[in-house]
Amino acid sequence: MGRVVMYSTVSVDGFIADRNDQVGPLFDWMSSGDVPLDETGDVKVSQASYDYTRPYWDQIGVTVVGRHVFDLTDGWGGKPPGGIDHVVVVSHRPMPEGWDPGAPFHFVDGVEAATARAQELAGDRTVEVAAGDVGGQVLAAGLVDEVAMDVAPVVFGSGKRYFGSFDAQHLLEDPDVVIQGNRVLHLRYRVRR
Repeated sequence: MGRVVMYSTVSVDGFIADRNDQVGPLFDWMSSGDVPLDETGDVKVSQASYDYTRPYWDQIGVTVVGRHVFDLTDGWGGKPPGGIDHVVVVSHRPMPEGWDPGAPFHFVDGVEAATARAQELAGDRTVEVAAGDVGGQVLAAGLVDEVAMDVAPVVFGSGKRYFGSFDAQHLLEDPDVVIQGNRVLHLRYRVRR
């Protein structure tokens, strides 16, 4: 099975969005360089960010998100973002009415079942779990192997927390990845077992 990585871009004070669900300047790093990160050329980062991010993206087979993110993005129009094969949506509600049942989105009730389904779909590729409430729940369940964050130089003061409502202490190993890009610091920590 592939690794389970909890991920998001995050403010210095630990928020993945402000209190109005806006990301503000969190993703400025994705337009702060001259190296295209994907085939569209719309996202351009520094060479250091490219060298870190592109291989990580290429390993992702499945992303796990909560229903809130799914609804905010309108399900990315039925096409998983960034070339990912599948999206597993943690939701107590069924797929939206009129949703294409053939789209590679899987609606699963509960984080344990969602993680198991994602690992089944991903095989030996990485399962990425979106940070926030769902990510915090997956971490609390002991299912996260690594915590990855792209720290943006902004302070929100309040908003949606990286670890959601998870409020227990959890030890991580020392960071095994520390890479400075333009307008971002890429960090990755293994979860201590």
